[in-house]
Amino acid sequence: MRFRFPVVIIDEDFRSENASGLGVRALAKAIEEEGIEVLGVTSYGDLSSFAQQQSRASAFILSIDDEQFSSPEDTDKAISELRAFVAEIRFRNVDIPIFLYGETRTSRHIPNDVLRELHGFIHMFEDTPEFIARYVAREARAYLESLPPPFFRALTHYAADGSYSWHCPGHSGGVAFLKSPVGQMFHQFFGENLLRADVCNSVDELGALLDHTGPVAASERNAARICHADHLFFVTNGTSTSNKIVWHSCVAPGDVVLVDRNCHKSILHAITMTGAIPVFLMPTRNHYGIIGPIPLEEFSEESVRRKIEANPFVRGENKKPRILTLTQSTYDGVVYNVETLKQRLDGRVDTLLFDEAWLPHAAFHDFYGDYHAIGADRPRCRESMIFSTQSTHKLLAGLSQASQILVQDSDMRALDRDMFNEAYLMHTSTSPQYAIIASCDVAAAMMEPPGGTALVEESILEALDFRRAMRKVDEEYGEAWWFKVWGPDYLASEGIGEREDWVLRSGDRWHGFGDLAEGFNMLDPIKATVITPGLAVDGAFTEPGIPAAIVTKYLSEHGIIVEKTGLYSFFIMFTIGITKGRWNSLLTELQQFKDDFDRNQPLWRVLPEFVQRHPRYERVGLRDLCTSIHDVYRRNDVARLTTEMYLSSMEPAMKPADAFARMAHREIERVAVDQLEGRATAVLLTPYPPGIPLLIPGERFNTTIVRYLQFAREFNSTFPGFETEIHGLVDEVVDGELRYFVDCVR
Repeated sequence: MRFRFPVVIIDEDFRSENASGLGVRALAKAIEEEGIEVLGVTSYGDLSSFAQQQSRASAFILSIDDEQFSSPEDTDKAISELRAFVAEIRFRNVDIPIFLYGETRTSRHIPNDVLRELHGFIHMFEDTPEFIARYVAREARAYLESLPPPFFRALTHYAADGSYSWHCPGHSGGVAFLKSPVGQMFHQFFGENLLRADVCNSVDELGALLDHTGPVAASERNAARICHADHLFFVTNGTSTSNKIVWHSCVAPGDVVLVDRNCHKSILHAITMTGAIPVFLMPTRNHYGIIGPIPLEEFSEESVRRKIEANPFVRGENKKPRILTLTQSTYDGVVYNVETLKQRLDGRVDTLLFDEAWLPHAAFHDFYGDYHAIGADRPRCRESMIFSTQSTHKLLAGLSQASQILVQDSDMRALDRDMFNEAYLMHTSTSPQYAIIASCDVAAAMMEPPGGTALVEESILEALDFRRAMRKVDEEYGEAWWFKVWGPDYLASEGIGEREDWVLRSGDRWHGFGDLAEGFNMLDPIKATVITPGLAVDGAFTEPGIPAAIVTKYLSEHGIIVEKTGLYSFFIMFTIGITKGRWNSLLTELQQFKDDFDRNQPLWRVLPEFVQRHPRYERVGLRDLCTSIHDVYRRNDVARLTTEMYLSSMEPAMKPADAFARMAHREIERVAVDQLEGRATAVLLTPYPPGIPLLIPGERFNTTIVRYLQFAREFNSTFPGFETEIHGLVDEVVDGELRYFVDCVR
């Protein structure tokens, strides 16, 4: 299969009619006759931007003309430019061929630190262009051949092989789509390669995901090496499934499990599916609605023992927790020092699972230190086994649903792969999507140093540049209102700064989490929570009031989609795919919002699509709408209400598995919101934002939670289009009125 990776020639005479220009164009023509495209440019331009072209090139040829060495000053300038460009390339890519091309200059004119990075030195008049072209083409092809990791290589070869398909899927490499007009559209949209690569698990040369053989196994081993894990498994239906696989591999009915109350709902599903008895560790929370860390004392042996003894469903002698599951990082980027936790928990909990759905990048840059689960030269636990589940598709370059499970053996126990695979088979489709497997393979290969390190460093740098730009705008506005980016007060003026700049310190007002253990938590700078005016970190309402839901609707209509929206905050991520153009566009749209708010522009003008769906807002001004919702939030003290709701005591009335069984047997009743207090829910109740389950099956409703649901009911009826979404809440029209219910145990 042919890929487009041109040879890039940088020569100021590339378009000139002098001898040098004629010579370099003759070389370019000879390279093209070897079947490789050539891109010719006349200067380095912006070094950092041009160096990024390494991802699209198969080789670089850099000219050193005699004119560049005509004086000591010119020589120093030429060497400086050459050194800077080569350094920029090698920062990202140690393998791409780089050649120097000159008329009379030789290696004795080039410093050693540059020479050692080169693949060859080409003299214009010593060999024919055809001979040099074959030399360059050979090196370029060898480089390209080295790029694909095992599974992706096998898949591209299979798709290009032209084999007739007699196996599923039924579209037979896309042929079925060609027999229908709408199928033709589908084929044209996704393209030949994707459909030829969509095959079933009967293709022997591609190996098998379910038993980890062939190229799949080779790619998992390659990814394990890159990620510094002892074992690694690709998962094609998301980290929700990865979490369930890990749980089913080590948790059985009646086992005691320690769970971060700020966990993904997949962990709560795993509790229900395995029949485990959950003991929850409670995180902190500030009045912005940002979930903070679990205090270190919650992990102490005494605290855990008290919680286990207080649980009415823990019986028998064996009260040792089978697993601890910790959200690493939180949605807003708070992470834990894993070595501190390993020292505390090794041997006291059999398995430590770090749900790193939002942190797969951390292992590839020293900036994150010990604030992630598995990395190079990290000590093993003596007894406890370490698992990390990572969403390759969230912060690396995987397709949606691409995930991976990393394992670090303990000194005393190694993973039994055959036993683990029984749980893997329980949750993995027998018809996995091979494009997702290939994206897992490629995403890991992309993180091989130094390329992966450079990608993460660029993400951190872009995130900090955005924060610096937002502060600059704030300073220029002076007393006028502007948006803040949640984070430490100190921000390095240039570069990525130091890890210590992002460590959460006890009592710092900016985070609002109170007393914290020294060095235990850090904020990942690539997670940016933008705070809108109207609410202080202590829960006090301020003026002007600009609810975040209105801001993000405005941004959406201007082509900017954010990750999560809170009451007075919204969340964006600086993944390895974010560019300066994207975050600068966000900043300019925020400035436009400010202008439209200050002028109280009518909604029909600034939110036309929203108004078309909700005509009642047509004559309302942007500032008027913000003020109306702000007043309702303030009247109901909703910031403190939501904080108290999540930190309130959750009383277990039944084991989650037993409550879910009641629902499966229809031994439930649909209870109106006003009658919920004291009732045990049969379902997960999950408000969005923040998307963290509030109650799990078997827990009772308390006064605070009922009060919040009553507020949501009134708010949703008053401000259609800005509804608070709550999974588990059933809405029905009764006597012409929309009413809310929850399915509870009878």
